[in-house]
Amino acid sequence: MSHAASLPLTAGADEQSMLERAYSKITWRLIPFLATLWVLAWIDRVNIGYAKLQMLDDLAFSEAVYGLGAGIFFLGYFFFEVPSNLLLEKIGAKKTIMRITIGWGLVCIAQMFVTTPAMFYFLRFLLGVFEAGFYPGIILYLTYWYPTTRRARAFGLFMSASALAGVIGGPLAGAIMTGMHGVNGWSGWQWLFLIEGIPSVLAGVVTMFYLTNKPQQAKWLSDEEKRLVLADIERDHGQLGEREHSFLAALRNPKIWLMVLIFFCVIAANSSLTFFGPTLVKQLGFTSTMQIGWIMSAIYLLGAAGMILNGRHSDRSKEARLHCGVAALVGAAGLTVVALVSANTAVALAALAVAVVGTMSAIPVFWQLPGYFLSGTAAAAGIALINSIANLAGFGAPWMLGVVKTSTGSFTSGLLAVAVVEALTLLIILAFIPKRASA
Repeated sequence: MSHAASLPLTAGADEQSMLERAYSKITWRLIPFLATLWVLAWIDRVNIGYAKLQMLDDLAFSEAVYGLGAGIFFLGYFFFEVPSNLLLEKIGAKKTIMRITIGWGLVCIAQMFVTTPAMFYFLRFLLGVFEAGFYPGIILYLTYWYPTTRRARAFGLFMSASALAGVIGGPLAGAIMTGMHGVNGWSGWQWLFLIEGIPSVLAGVVTMFYLTNKPQQAKWLSDEEKRLVLADIERDHGQLGEREHSFLAALRNPKIWLMVLIFFCVIAANSSLTFFGPTLVKQLGFTSTMQIGWIMSAIYLLGAAGMILNGRHSDRSKEARLHCGVAALVGAAGLTVVALVSANTAVALAALAVAVVGTMSAIPVFWQLPGYFLSGTAAAAGIALINSIANLAGFGAPWMLGVVKTSTGSFTSGLLAVAVVEALTLLIILAFIPKRASA
């Protein structure tokens, strides 16, 4: 992908070439490490979907108890995400991300000792408290390093790690829960939380020594590379024109709340697929935890490809609006088929893959939109606010699905409701987001 337009026409070919090399260095230095942290965060967040296959029977929990516990994670997000992002703006990414990573790792480990619904709810809430700020913090952090025309691809590469976590997490969970079950008198789901929590704690320590807060401090860039990157980002800020910098003023901007509504619709589907995907596969007749893990792994591999390709195409075409809305509509169509044709295993599995690919592909492109009217402190708090409020869908949708399954014995009506909500993404974008907002 070419970004030759980053520098003005008066800039020499040598400067343009050096700028490209600088961005290549930035990408290789930051994205693999941040993606690794996101893989760990995602695995520790969603391993409950696999642990559920054993722990519900062991602890005599209902689907409704599970749905509430899975979703209550996002209440922790809601209350602590904005303060975390404001703290990142104040003290820097290294200290903030270190604190977050070590905290969620320790809570993940503590989940192995759950015995009652109250303990389950508390630790899931605490997991959300500690992880709060990581995802929007990275979104903010990457805006320090990339201009607008390069961000969708960077976001896509980073966010595809959640799909990669699905690729890794399924078989890993299956192997741990099958191979370690009964060792030391612990169930497989207890070993799952222990083994998957430890790497996060270690990664948090590494973060403090590895990350660089801003380009100005990057010893691994030459002085000339720093100058070109900073000039390019400053030029990009100027081309975007006047944007809101004040947090309180940004809160009065109706576009913020429109962004919340759009992302809410996407997250309702994403969280439903995340926490109930393994259960949906099990209901299609696959009883082996290992087998379920490998099936989900293949589906998330497709999701990762979708996120990267959609983000790349969005950058090339300089269009984010429809790349988000159409992808969400594809996800909603997949969910609808899953709900209606569960009797046909092959069709239902294909539809589940379509639902995951469409839903996940909408996410990185969505994050292009807030940057067009927010900057500075408003961006730090605004991105966190959008993510934290919209993620309340991650609380409500899994809880609703659990209650529906407990009450009716079927996920059908719940999945159809989630599909309708996700389909609204495109309708809201077409009705309220002008084309110029994504150009």
